[in-house]
Amino acid sequence: MLRDIGVEPVIVDVFDEPLLLDIVRKAKPAIVVHQLTDLPPALDPAKLAEALVRNARLREIGTRNLVAAATAAGVTRMVAQSLAFVYAPGPLPYREEAPLNLHDPAYGETARAVASLEQQVLAAPLTGIVLRYGKLYGPGTGFDRPPSDGPLHVDDAADAARRALTRGDTGIYNIAQDDGTVCIKKAADALGWIPGFRLGEHVR
Repeated sequence: MLRDIGVEPVIVDVFDEPLLLDIVRKAKPAIVVHQLTDLPPALDPAKLAEALVRNARLREIGTRNLVAAATAAGVTRMVAQSLAFVYAPGPLPYREEAPLNLHDPAYGETARAVASLEQQVLAAPLTGIVLRYGKLYGPGTGFDRPPSDGPLHVDDAADAARRALTRGDTGIYNIAQDDGTVCIKKAADALGWIPGFRLGEHVR
């Protein structure tokens, strides 16, 4: 399907730093979109604990390798997926400058990996856009109904990433439905993003 629309797919291990560097250099992209995750379908509880460890490593080391490859290839912009549900307890709605929940045993490892990803992207010598996604639901996610506390339809997530390709300055942006959990004004102002995009309504 990707080839049919003019995209050349490549499968590469993000932990294979030399190969990743070679692939990105050959592709010569102006923009890199970082959506790397390693999670089980529908966040299967039986597999989630091990997956969170792998996912933390992916966010830290995988991001490091991808940022290095992008920098070496002369990439000028990176759009990276982060999380809008690892804020430390505090006043709602959470704004982007609110601290992450780095010390809670239930969230600490994930929050620290998220912080590492964000810091690496924001410090890179390019325009680094960090999209803090809410809790995903919709086709392909394993969740048909919006969860509580900052849900995000997968089509809205894709629309935010699309808009961030050409809009916004280096920084962090909350991306979630406006249910009072996180403030999305920054994304609305800088990216022109508001919830409600649905792919089926925009395809002819």
